[in-house]
Amino acid sequence: MPQVKVVATMDAKDGAAAEVERVLTELAGKSRAENGCVSYEVFASTAAPGTFVTIETWADEGALDAHMRGLNLKFAASALREHLAGAPALHPLRPVGV
Repeated sequence: MPQVKVVATMDAKDGAAAEVERVLTELAGKSRAENGCVSYEVFASTAAPGTFVTIETWADEGALDAHMRGLNLKFAASALREHLAGAPALHPLRPVGV
């Protein structure tokens, strides 16, 4: 079964970027400890201040599904809700040209 990559983007409300960064950094650390997490990175956009991007690699669909249902993501989503300008945009990826 191939690895699964996911990119998520989210925009912080004005004045909330530091809190969004804190919550995402904590989520990344906890997610890296989850079974099947290959990598979990968090980035702040230099082109669009207040925009954050996560790039995740999971061992397989089962590991990603467990993460999406898990408490780490639920707690982070709850903590982020009031600080985001809208819902995160999730982009599961498939390789092309290989």
